[in-house]
Amino acid sequence: MSRTIVITGASDGIGAAAATMLANPGDTLVVVGRSAQKTQAVAKELEADFFLADFTDLAQVRGLAEKLGNKYPRIDVLANNAGGIMGARELTVDGHEKTFQVNHLAPFLLTTLLIEKLVASRATVINTSSMAHRIMAKYDIDDLDAVKKYSANAAYGNAKLDNILFTIELQRRYGDHGVSAAAFHPGVVGSGFSAESNRVTKFMYGSLMRRFMLTPAQGADTLVWLATTVPGEDWEPGKYYAKRKVATPTRTAQDPALARQLWDRSAAMVAVK
Repeated sequence: MSRTIVITGASDGIGAAAATMLANPGDTLVVVGRSAQKTQAVAKELEADFFLADFTDLAQVRGLAEKLGNKYPRIDVLANNAGGIMGARELTVDGHEKTFQVNHLAPFLLTTLLIEKLVASRATVINTSSMAHRIMAKYDIDDLDAVKKYSANAAYGNAKLDNILFTIELQRRYGDHGVSAAAFHPGVVGSGFSAESNRVTKFMYGSLMRRFMLTPAQGADTLVWLATTVPGEDWEPGKYYAKRKVATPTRTAQDPALARQLWDRSAAMVAVK
């Protein structure tokens, strides 16, 4: 059966590599990106559909959800891959800290707006997290927008922890209705995700250091594995993965009560039920 696969953050890095690896003549591949030039180029090369959306603007995320919902009768895989490390604290047009919105709040909104279609399609939802949640996060559920205290690395670590908590709660709420959710750590990948970060982080992930990092294709391997195998048989939904195996996130990232809190607060922020 033909499948529809949607990948956000697909104009570069892991997302573009995953799109290339998932391109199948029998399926409908949909790439989503912020850059018109890059996204169109990926779509043209892969003969894929494409949409543009800047996740710093939730109105664009709502528009994307509407377009996807209207165009595709089903969505079999939604890969929430868009994200990145930012620099100095900055608010989006929606009034949220940029790292938090791009990495968590926008994909949360996209997923919840599409949830009826995802349930009907018995879809797999894949959230790109990171081991950064373990080494960078300084998590405070009462300060999601980092008003009290901010650092670029902590904001990124917190957002990647959000991805895992979101996966847990998505599975709890909709697993019995057919949705299979997973989060994964791609490894330390040489890509453009740190383009808006500070100088130290740019150096850590920049061109000089890339020789020691995974390629985008290597980083996309677990995403592709989750997207092409059978949940419940080949992997267990609701878990966090690294190198195609269940990995153990921090104790905070495994807290079901915290996962529920994050869902409720995120829903209130984006005004969805």
